[in-house]
Amino acid sequence: MEVLSNTNMTKKFDQLNDTFNVESEIVPAEPVENVKPTISSDNDIKKDYEYTRGNLYSIIEKGQEAINGILELAQETEQPRAYEVAGQLIKSVSDATDKLMELQKKLKDVEENKPKGPTNVTNALFVGSTAELQKLLKKTEEQ
Repeated sequence: MEVLSNTNMTKKFDQLNDTFNVESEIVPAEPVENVKPTISSDNDIKKDYEYTRGNLYSIIEKGQEAINGILELAQETEQPRAYEVAGQLIKSVSDATDKLMELQKKLKDVEENKPKGPTNVTNALFVGSTAELQKLLKKTEEQ
């Protein structure tokens, strides 16, 4: 792969610059800083959930209205294509209701994955005889 220097690029486009009667200026590219992805806060997750839920409700309601309309049209015209479209629309609405249920499950999974209490154990339990405990204590005192 050939890398063009600034002078090569200038020479390459001189003819175009003359044709369009413009002057060219090569501006060096600014380095792009590493952008770290941000972790969604509880508020963002709740807001996204409410927004998605509202959209799914709207889709389902409009789909049900469309189903009613296409079924009336199919009964009036008795055309097979109208019944086919009605069937596809019914499937689309049922898929949207399934997505609504999946959304509920995903939110529940996100909430369950949050740590709810202390994760470090501060109390230790020794299982053994008193003689073994005394030997262990003597070793730690000597060190």
